Amino acid sequence: METRVLSTTDAEIVYDVDGPLPPADGRPVLLLIGQPMDASGFRGFATRFGDRTVVTYDPRGLGRSTRSDGRTDSTPQTQAEDLHALVAELGAGPVEVFGSSGGAVTGLQLVATHPEDVVTLVAHEPPITGVLPDAAAVDRASRGFREAYQAKGWGHGMATFLAMTSWSGEFTDAYFAQPAPDPAAFGLPTEDDGSRDDPLLSDRSLAVTDYRLDVERLTSVPSRVVVAVGEETGDTYTARTARATAAALGQEAVVFPSHHGGFADGEFGWPGKPDEFAAKLREVLDA
Repeated sequence: METRVLSTTDAEIVYDVDGPLPPADGRPVLLLIGQPMDASGFRGFATRFGDRTVVTYDPRGLGRSTRSDGRTDSTPQTQAEDLHALVAELGAGPVEVFGSSGGAVTGLQLVATHPEDVVTLVAHEPPITGVLPDAAAVDRASRGFREAYQAKGWGHGMATFLAMTSWSGEFTDAYFAQPAPDPAAFGLPTEDDGSRDDPLLSDRSLAVTDYRLDVERLTSVPSRVVVAVGEETGDTYTARTARATAAALGQEAVVFPSHHGGFADGEFGWPGKPDEFAAKLREVLDA
């Protein structure tokens, strides 16, 4: 694997290339993207595609990538432009994309603005609140974990985030009537380290969940868009957004093995089923 740096006018984007450029087999480059996860989250998963040229990257301001634009927010629009520049830098033609979570949203924006860059996008559980019938309640629930983070620190914010993302179904009065979750119950720290710059728990990723799906554009471009949902995600927030996004695009979400992070080995926590997940991704890409 070779690590490279793409320099733009206001960012240094670090990316990893595993395999030859252009790909020796004539297949498109497989680009794996996440948000707020960086390339490290795909390390194990990428090894399941040893016969492909795989590219992973750190979004600007995350991991090894830096930014000098004076901003701290992560917007799908900015990240899609970074990926557009990256595809051009690779010089191997349009790519196949697997996008996880916020990376799925960035992938949708890339297809909407630069369809010539993408052959197929597999958007796995994009967290787009606006496609849900209870969007206002979801926004209220999201404010809950951000407020807990601002008031009491990372452990309390993450515990509230986990409580929200594990809630099944629409966010009703029953959800909001619950007591604040105890971080210790999740094995999280209860003390406050004073930091407030977490990209997930702060308002830095609001543009991801607030993203407006351009249905007309996404259903008219030549790129193939496949929305995916984990079989174990049930009726939680990202499963509901995945199914609603698919429905808005006139399709049904394709069921993938495991959960929201089903491609992961477990090096960052909750393990998925990466072998089965990789096999399903191959099947979808080859369809």
